[in-house]
Amino acid sequence: MTTNRDRDLAGAARVADRLGAYVLPGRVADPRPAIGQAQTAEHLGLGTVWLSERWGTKDFGVLAGAIGQATSRVRIASGITHFLVRHPTVLASTAMTAQALTGGRLLLGFGRSVGPMWKAVGLPAMTNQVLVDSADMLRRLCRGEKVSYDGPAGRFPVMRLGDLPDVAPPELVFAAIGPKSLALAGAHFDGALLHPFLTPEAVARSVAIVRKSAAEAGRDPSTVKVYATVVVAPDLTPEEETAVVGARAVTYFQIPGFGERLAGVNEWGVEPLAALRSHPLMAGLRGSADNVFTRHQLLDVAGTLPPSWLTDAAAVGSAGTCAARLDDYLDAGADELVLHGSTPELLGPVLQHFAARTPANTAGA
Repeated sequence: MTTNRDRDLAGAARVADRLGAYVLPGRVADPRPAIGQAQTAEHLGLGTVWLSERWGTKDFGVLAGAIGQATSRVRIASGITHFLVRHPTVLASTAMTAQALTGGRLLLGFGRSVGPMWKAVGLPAMTNQVLVDSADMLRRLCRGEKVSYDGPAGRFPVMRLGDLPDVAPPELVFAAIGPKSLALAGAHFDGALLHPFLTPEAVARSVAIVRKSAAEAGRDPSTVKVYATVVVAPDLTPEEETAVVGARAVTYFQIPGFGERLAGVNEWGVEPLAALRSHPLMAGLRGSADNVFTRHQLLDVAGTLPPSWLTDAAAVGSAGTCAARLDDYLDAGADELVLHGSTPELLGPVLQHFAARTPANTAGA
């Protein structure tokens, strides 16, 4: 006989095993709220807190150290940082120091970014070979090996960490959108972090590519985790929902090339992108819109996107509706969801509904 306590424990385990959330989403001038948000995430039972690194106020290493001391259970993940913005030895040292401070709760997510950014800061472009070589160097350094490297990622004659804590190296996850990046994650990383604004159908196709690539590389596909990022906007007014979902979508779809790629993964036509980019606020804009405008300044621009792009590739509406939508993404094959857009203190009702949706309670729902 299943008791209420059994159901509560099963629901709490489901939240911890399957859900994480971002802290400090978007642009911030003050990083200190990350501490309280991470503590709230842990109190609510979430399994992971994610940090999107931005130079200036959201340095991953500093935030991971601070959050690690303010929490005791929740995992701490970068979503994302980049190889080579720190010397490989410094990156490995940061990773292992944070692992020791947090008792092994670190997860490192890396991304490719775009060529012009690397050219601007004087670093090599993130080709597939650079990504694979950088991951290999990081793993070897974290294991205490001496590493000598001369290749597309740079020239590093002799590297080694002098002291290592008695803790396992962190898992490495790669942020991927297109089939080549998804295959790279499956073959060479411990997991794949999927981009926001994918439909559940697009997530299912992405999961299949990751699993297939892992198997072809001689790896057990079940050991490569897929993290699907879902923008969540529960119980908001129409204006706030547009600010959380629509304005965030604008910051991705307005980028030439990137917007087309994201639409293509969802099997959407790209015609709406022309209207978005011809909006007066977007005309002549170079770089990402969220580096120039706040989300409320982008409300009018968000109106140029088809409403279905926002409702089909996010979780919106009541808390119960959002919770059911999260199950759609898990049913698509994602191992864990990364809730984005709403800070942890706004997610309590969604998590309550999600915890109640144990398999026995969702059959036929």
